[in-house]
Amino acid sequence: MDLIRGCLFVGLGGFIGAVLRFLLSSVPIKTYFPFQTLVINIVAAIMIGFFTGLFSQAVGLHTDLRRFLTTGVCGGFSTFSTFSSELVTLYKGGHMIMAVAYGVLSVVLCVAGVVLGEFLATLIFKKA
Repeated sequence: MDLIRGCLFVGLGGFIGAVLRFLLSSVPIKTYFPFQTLVINIVAAIMIGFFTGLFSQAVGLHTDLRRFLTTGVCGGFSTFSTFSSELVTLYKGGHMIMAVAYGVLSVVLCVAGVVLGEFLATLIFKKA
């Protein structure tokens, strides 16, 4: 029963995250650089860092809420597969500098986003 319950919470969160990603990626931006995916992944990294920090600070938060927010919403919102596909497309299209910049920016800024998110959660929800 716990597995089914977990699947429902993750699935609901994933639905919300995927719809949010779809809506944000639908904003028309005229550029060859995959700006929307970069921003979505950075925001998702900050979110998952924040939620991770929150759950490490807060006692009594339910496991279902953690599953819903981290694996569900953040997992559905972020998109490593799209990032990978766009990186390969840039490379195959002869945009080597842009591909390298996109790859480096994505990794560095997303890792920094997780650190920032955890820092913010720790700052806000500091254990007494």
